[in-house]
Amino acid sequence: MPYALRLIAIKDVTFGENVTVIQPANLYGCSIGSNSFVGPFTEVQKGVVIGERCRVQSHSFICELVSIGNDCFIGHGVMFVNDLFSEGKPAGGNKDLWKETHIGNNVSIGSNATILPVTICDNVVIGAGSVVTKDIKKPGIYAGNPASFLRA
Repeated sequence: MPYALRLIAIKDVTFGENVTVIQPANLYGCSIGSNSFVGPFTEVQKGVVIGERCRVQSHSFICELVSIGNDCFIGHGVMFVNDLFSEGKPAGGNKDLWKETHIGNNVSIGSNATILPVTICDNVVIGAGSVVTKDIKKPGIYAGNPASFLRA
């Protein structure tokens, strides 16, 4: 066989009550809180924790080592990154080089944003298309590349 076919799957996921997942979605080894929604063409990897009453829109990628608080919105096509290519190349199987991302409660991330390994405090809005490269410690609205504080 000249190719390997792997089907989209929902495997080893801990779901709270009233969670909606729209297929196709690739979810494995993660936890999704009650009353949350995961849109189609989304991947949520092993060890990810998504809180309650969250909404993850289509085409988003949430990699290992990401935690998302309660009442969060993740727009279409949001990409989370855990490998900063610290050695000038992908870490590959060396997960010791990966970094964690922590998203607080009541955080909204606009479509096509990229979130590097950072901590974002509660009550933050990230504008569409932004690239978050540093921790956000103050509530408010952030946008740009790199994302910067706009206003409270």
